[in-house]
Amino acid sequence: MEKAFEENALPEEAPAVGASDAAPPAGARGLPAEPAAGAIHRLEEQLREAQDRHLRLAAEFDNFRKRVARERLELTDRAQAALVMRLTDILDDVDRIAASDPGTPVPNLLEAVLLVDKKLRKELEAAGLERIDPVGQPFDPALHEAVAVLAAPAPSDDHTVAATFQVGYRFKGSLVRPARVQVYSAEGHA
Repeated sequence: MEKAFEENALPEEAPAVGASDAAPPAGARGLPAEPAAGAIHRLEEQLREAQDRHLRLAAEFDNFRKRVARERLELTDRAQAALVMRLTDILDDVDRIAASDPGTPVPNLLEAVLLVDKKLRKELEAAGLERIDPVGQPFDPALHEAVAVLAAPAPSDDHTVAATFQVGYRFKGSLVRPARVQVYSAEGHA
């Protein structure tokens, strides 16, 4: 039995387990070994360079963020100024109406106010304002606010807008104010 044990034993020249995993010393690969102090100095310099790059990138990003915010604010101000410029003609018309002779006949005053109203609506529509007056259309809770319910005169009128109490508005597709409406309901009054 001792003989069998000796036959299964590893030869003496076989490498030990894990010995092949270890890297040969720097000098064994043909490269000169770096002194420990030199390696520390080199690594500290690399760390300083990486920290400096990090600080520069952080400062550049902060400057970029501030510049974008400033440009966005300037763009908003310019857009508002353009709208105000278009509305100044309407303000001039209102000033002329206000400065008119109090003895001016009422039909002329009403006509002037209607013309100013038409001009104002045209400018606001050109800027992206859309009026929502849904009478006769199906009730849409995303665009309408039901403030009253009325019994439906016919089953086909169920959930249809009967009257608009206050028109709603969308600006460039976004709801600014829902239309306040009266809705027909087959269930009658709420």
